[in-house]
Amino acid sequence: MPPRVLHYSDLENAYDTPERVARVAGLVADRRDADTLVAGSGDNTGPGVLSLVTDGRQSLDFFDAVDPHVDTVGNHDFDHGFDALRGTVEDSPQQWVLANVSLDGESFGASNGIEPSTTVAVDDATVGVVGVLDPATPDMTPGTDALDFEDPVGAVDRESRRLRDDGVDHVVALAHTSDDDSRAIAAETDVDAVLAGHSHHQHATDVDGTPFTRPGATGEYVYEVDLGSGEVTLHDAQESEPEPAVVAALTDRIADEGLDEVVAHVSDPLSRDRERRLGGEWRLGNFVADAYRWKTGADVALQNGGGVREGPPLSGEVTVADLISVSPFEEPVVVVSLTGAELRAVVDEADGQRIDGLKDYWYGHVSGMRVDAEDGGYEPYVDGEAVDPEGEYTLAVPNYLLLTDLEFPTLTEDHAVETYGLQYDVVVEYARECGIDAALEGRLPDFAARE
Repeated sequence: MPPRVLHYSDLENAYDTPERVARVAGLVADRRDADTLVAGSGDNTGPGVLSLVTDGRQSLDFFDAVDPHVDTVGNHDFDHGFDALRGTVEDSPQQWVLANVSLDGESFGASNGIEPSTTVAVDDATVGVVGVLDPATPDMTPGTDALDFEDPVGAVDRESRRLRDDGVDHVVALAHTSDDDSRAIAAETDVDAVLAGHSHHQHATDVDGTPFTRPGATGEYVYEVDLGSGEVTLHDAQESEPEPAVVAALTDRIADEGLDEVVAHVSDPLSRDRERRLGGEWRLGNFVADAYRWKTGADVALQNGGGVREGPPLSGEVTVADLISVSPFEEPVVVVSLTGAELRAVVDEADGQRIDGLKDYWYGHVSGMRVDAEDGGYEPYVDGEAVDPEGEYTLAVPNYLLLTDLEFPTLTEDHAVETYGLQYDVVVEYARECGIDAALEGRLPDFAARE
């Protein structure tokens, strides 16, 4: 029988709902046999609540239960620093591969066991596996500026040629990269499959005869790829029985950290799905932005859609862990001072159609402001008045937006005037004091008809 691959990716905050990630482990156990390669394509240590308090080591509960063959590094696997990632790599059972990232002239993690590529014996076949990471990582993940990146397509091409020369039967690429780079790897290199991560848009396709899979985020799905026929099967991991050992270990971690404290109640569940998060006005986005404005007293508050993580709806008893998992990043809330003209530019930049690479999504959730679609553009209103280009306004945002050019490039560190607590602490405090009563109020245009 030709080897098969079980591909998971971007588990991220699935750990914060123990049964959720335990169902991924259960699915792998059910589908695995002697001809199966188990592989992850990055962001499988975080971000998330438990990732924050354990520096990503909660992932070891999953890795020890699943015993994967191989994994690659995602941008969020660097969230807690180089040493934390190195420690997780050393203590996990799988082989880690990363071919296009170096630090101080040496392949990152080489002394800790990370290889550019590896060979795995699966039943009667050998499979070569190479891993690569998005070169835009320093723009997305604070603390990674010291890393140097090789073009991921070139790195996969080099390693796949070497693996073929060594006589492997199949080669797969673990690509925690942009869609363009992942597709280029499939089209331009000699690999039998591209197992991609990074983007949370779950899908599978064929690129010039090469299977290409993205399972999406938070443990919802696992792909199975037959390396002989190229056949791809999608499995809903959440229909599997959870692995009890994973549930028990992660539940104990949550209790030990006091993360199971109930701070609010929600009768009408708040969705955390991708379509709502990036589709315009969103109740959860309103709640988070309201928390920032409540804490800071700024004229307006903004939460970027990319900074909110997907997961189960907030419903019923809402715990500290539930709220931290909404945006589990160690970023303070900052207040910036902007001219009205700059604030108008920020509103324009919330539209993904206007920023290269962000496609046609809406990336801004606001408080204290209404945005209308007018004459092919946007007209923002504060206190019922159109924003005056010559006026001065204060805006509360996550500090990350001042450090990256990928989202809201108008915002820079020079705009900052005041710094508050970590964003998830602000959200928890707001929920304790004010509850969670988020509603849709017509803060943003209706994007339902937009193609």
